[in-house]
Amino acid sequence: MSLITAGTLITMKLLKFVKLIMKIGVSLGGLVLAGLYSYQSKLIYPASINDGRGHCATPDEYNMPDYELVELKTKDGETLQGYSLKHDVKSPTYKNKTVLMLSPNAGNIGHALPIVSVFYLNFGYNVFIYSYRGYGKSTGQPSEKGLKVDAQTVVKYLREDKQFSNSSLILYGRSLGGAVTIYIAATMSDAVSGIILENTFLSIPKTVPHIFPFLKYAARFVHQVWDSESLVPKIPVRIPVLLLSARKDEIVPPNHMDRIFELLETDNKSLVKFPDSQHNDTVIQDGYWDKVQMFIKENINPVGY
Repeated sequence: MSLITAGTLITMKLLKFVKLIMKIGVSLGGLVLAGLYSYQSKLIYPASINDGRGHCATPDEYNMPDYELVELKTKDGETLQGYSLKHDVKSPTYKNKTVLMLSPNAGNIGHALPIVSVFYLNFGYNVFIYSYRGYGKSTGQPSEKGLKVDAQTVVKYLREDKQFSNSSLILYGRSLGGAVTIYIAATMSDAVSGIILENTFLSIPKTVPHIFPFLKYAARFVHQVWDSESLVPKIPVRIPVLLLSARKDEIVPPNHMDRIFELLETDNKSLVKFPDSQHNDTVIQDGYWDKVQMFIKENINPVGY
């Protein structure tokens, strides 16, 4: 009996120990999930990496001296910094097309100036680019709600500007900028003449298992959703769309771009795949800029420019 009693006591102690470990594990797991939930905005919007909140280059440093530094006030009190680059409307070579650049999720608009120069100097289009709240010299903290307010503010400015409002507007969005592009095209479509999307996603929760496989079951706790999948079908059929997809994208699953292509209602759409490209090097792939320029020349009024 004493041996049975001793064995029983040992078993009971082991069970208590296992239960304690399980409670600790659940508690730690809960803390991890709570931390991820509370701080995910800092993970999703890494505004400070690549000196994003530090030096912000200006267009004159890239041979574009005729620019205007624009500061826009949002309805919730933030200030957005942007660069406005316009060509002379009286010039015989004026093309009357404007590219609104929606930036990816790192750095600041100074880092995007080499791309601005392609549109402005090489192609001859007007360009407007701005920093999302919390990025570059713009105030505030980034969030899905806030970036959508920023987009509303910028589109309002473009609608009210004499030159921009009389120009065909092309949205050019890369990665996170693609989600902002889709939001503008689906909700403020009257201002949009064409769309270019590069390596963007159906939603942020759907990218989590691709980037962090071990967090796939935590994706439901992501509150920064950017549900582009439900917005894409709302983009009017009259708007032509070009999609540029890196097929070795390590951040956004390439099949997200495939699905966006399928969901678009317009017949005037094309998907260009770059088989050896990753998320951040698509702009330097052979043929990339030829495809972009041809799309704008052939689909955006005035056609041929």
